[in-house]
Amino acid sequence: MESTMKNIRGGASVLDMDPKNTVGGGVEDVYGEDCATEDQLVTPWTISVASGYSLLRDPRHNKGLAFTEKERDAHYLRGLLPPVVATQQLQEKKLMHSIRQYQLPIQKYMAMMELEERNERLFYKLLIDNVEELLPIVYTPTVGEACQKYGSIFKRPQGLYISLKEKGKILDVLKNWPERSIQVIVVTDGERILGLGDLGCQGMGIPVGKLALYTALGGVRPSACLPITIDVGTNNEKLLKDEFYIGLRQRRATGQEYYELLHEFMTAVKQNYGEKVLVQFEDFANHNAFELLAKYGTTHLVFNDDIQGTASVVLAGVIAALKLLGGSLADHTFLFLGAGEAGTGIAELIALEMSKRSNAPIEETRKKIWLVDSKGLIVSLRKDSLQHFKQPWAHEHEPINNLLDAVKAIKPTVLIGSSGVGRTFTKEVVEAMASLNEKPLILALSNPTSQSECTAEEAYTWTKGKAIFASGSPFDPVEYEGKVFVSGQANNAYIFPGFGLGLVISGAIRVHDDMLLAASEALAGQVSEENYANGLIYPPFSNIRKISANIAANVAAKAYELGVATRLPRPVNLVKYAESCMYSPVYRSYR
Repeated sequence: MESTMKNIRGGASVLDMDPKNTVGGGVEDVYGEDCATEDQLVTPWTISVASGYSLLRDPRHNKGLAFTEKERDAHYLRGLLPPVVATQQLQEKKLMHSIRQYQLPIQKYMAMMELEERNERLFYKLLIDNVEELLPIVYTPTVGEACQKYGSIFKRPQGLYISLKEKGKILDVLKNWPERSIQVIVVTDGERILGLGDLGCQGMGIPVGKLALYTALGGVRPSACLPITIDVGTNNEKLLKDEFYIGLRQRRATGQEYYELLHEFMTAVKQNYGEKVLVQFEDFANHNAFELLAKYGTTHLVFNDDIQGTASVVLAGVIAALKLLGGSLADHTFLFLGAGEAGTGIAELIALEMSKRSNAPIEETRKKIWLVDSKGLIVSLRKDSLQHFKQPWAHEHEPINNLLDAVKAIKPTVLIGSSGVGRTFTKEVVEAMASLNEKPLILALSNPTSQSECTAEEAYTWTKGKAIFASGSPFDPVEYEGKVFVSGQANNAYIFPGFGLGLVISGAIRVHDDMLLAASEALAGQVSEENYANGLIYPPFSNIRKISANIAANVAAKAYELGVATRLPRPVNLVKYAESCMYSPVYRSYR
């Protein structure tokens, strides 16, 4: 992946520490949220000490009925609450019962967002304790529907909106955000939301959802997270005609106008928050995603979840699957449907890991990986007409214009879908994979569920139970001929929260490919023998905080090894240090 980026940026590496690009800066845990223990007393600061009615309206400090008798006296809450004092556990039980009454996922999503706006700690307590049930609600697939309807369900801003109207004033806009100690920014321009296309300003649901997971799964404290949408217009005619659309009513800005706005934004972020703030690019269109990652990879701490996060989580699944498939990574042949930012990013990371394990040049390991795009198999005859990120995958072969024929000709052991187009792994394609392999590995990665290349039921039924299957969005267990198959979910949420935490705890100032490989290896190492026995290539999400701590430790260790970590001295036990830095949603006692 880095080799591709170096070509785009003219040979510069993320490890080139150019003094002009490495200014000082960073963030501090001003109020001791990271280092304080749960039994220590804290002061509920806002601008002044929150009390009375204002305390009940402050989501960070509000505890609802869980305020103790002593706290009600000390903070002028007498009469503002009913007399009962409830525990956080009882509040959680009540809210989960309430959420389960809703029939539609979008209703559950709205209920969770409303909870976050009134009681932040209770929101994260619910999400952490019920992660497998609530993850599909606050993240994919429900967040996709939420973005489509964002204009209608919008109630109050949850992040920063930076549009073309703010050009020349972006630094001032960043200063309008009430928090100063920002560690992670997730930013989108809304052009390619999941598999749903251009949703413009309504893409804000993605940064909000991602950062909720940074806190719940990775332990980055909420006050250090900042969701941002860059609004440069939309080419979605339906939205432009929608009276409830909340963004700029104009066609998308492109070219110089677009890149000038993004450059001002990236410059302002570094100026305002320092060198160590992580900027995660999210759901940018292919042509911009690679350009931005290449341009700012050498000057900022940047990460593209669609390119790098997806690649890392899929590589982890492939590494884990080797125990079920047999052989080494280099013994397998990979065929992708989809050659965009996700597909080429996954392919590059697999080739990199293969190169590392076999000591073969990456130019050789790439030849084990084939990609199919909308025009057919990517071959050398097409090289001159290909976008730069597809060119490394143009191998010598006769042209093939459809996936089924490509499967028959290439004879892959692993089939990976990142096309964003649903039902493209047809019965004929899946049956061909089963005829070629004793245990075909089939990964249908596109989100949301409606865009998945095939369903779990189709994969298991059409292969007569032979497939090892994982998908981007969750599927229910499948019963086939008396056996129950539980499919894995190749969800980026396994990787990016722990990856981001690793960058934060090490004070890293650059992201390198070796950190992504370290994250993949850490995730694969968390798959137990019991998981393998059930055909799973990913561990259960119920252990996600432990998984994230191990990923963070591996990533931080690699950052220290590469010389891009600034938090010194290096902690002796990085796993324990990562766990100690994780945000806890348990209520605190107030003075």
